[in-house]
Amino acid sequence: MSNEPIDLQTALAGFDDLWSPRIVTRINDYDVRIAKVAGEHVWHAHDDTDEFFLVLDGELRISLREGGAERVVTLPTGSVYVVPRGVEHRPSSSDGASILMFEPTGTSSVGDRHDEVPDHVDATTGHTL
Repeated sequence: MSNEPIDLQTALAGFDDLWSPRIVTRINDYDVRIAKVAGEHVWHAHDDTDEFFLVLDGELRISLREGGAERVVTLPTGSVYVVPRGVEHRPSSSDGASILMFEPTGTSSVGDRHDEVPDHVDATTGHTL
């Protein structure tokens, strides 16, 4: 990790892969990850951790399954949302978005429980910049 400030726009310009988070830095036992997204991710859940999303650019939709019902949270640029631990969710973006996430180091991008992972989704614990 760098001891220098990190420009997020420059970091995002350094890769093109979708749904393939990059670790920008770490704080305590958490990764700060950025990703470019478009289309749909996979339905998944993180059993032991909440998941923080900040939309840096574009619009992100997060479909949620909780209590036997489904709903969609729409996040425009600058919005934040936390998916509570254990809640099934599927992020998506029609026109593409750039996002920042906080997750415990080692957390899988497809959670602990998930549907079949499509080819366009990178099942990873994050890649270094």
